[in-house]
Amino acid sequence: MNALFVAAAEICEFMAAREWEHCIIGGLAVQRWGEPRLTRDVDLTLLTGIGEEEAFVRPLLEHFAGRLPDALAFALANRVLLIRASNHKDVDISLGALEFEIDMLERTTPFEFAPGCVLPVCSAEDLFVMKAFAARAQDWLDAEGVAVRQGTRLDTVYILKHLSLLSELKEAPEILDRARRILGLEQ
Repeated sequence: MNALFVAAAEICEFMAAREWEHCIIGGLAVQRWGEPRLTRDVDLTLLTGIGEEEAFVRPLLEHFAGRLPDALAFALANRVLLIRASNHKDVDISLGALEFEIDMLERTTPFEFAPGCVLPVCSAEDLFVMKAFAARAQDWLDAEGVAVRQGTRLDTVYILKHLSLLSELKEAPEILDRARRILGLEQ
């Protein structure tokens, strides 16, 4: 089985055993919803809320190797935990707390990446929002791939609701404008 699937399954099993709300995002989610591409790591979101992050990060660091000398401090300061699965694959865990992330985790569905490897994955709409919000060149390509592959099945009202709030927080209205164009919506 693909080493990234193995790493993702290991981390997801760890979280599921603790009944932590989590899902696959990033490149592996693109394989489900967009134009599949190569990715080197596993990206997840873990719902920690605000002020409770350490209660999640510490157990993860007790079980998995951190990728930085002070992975705990980095995770608490930047809301992302950088660890390695036991097969040495990199895993980035976003510490979720926003309304968008709560909604995303409620919409998560299982997907079988390989026989017997079923993992929770964010929805196509949530992946589009995250990719547009990140707004890097590869992210825009991924967002376009999701829009093309999913077409009219995308809930554009949901996408625009969350992306409007996030782009406002980032003070980047151009994100919403570009997302509307990709989705084929009038401005």
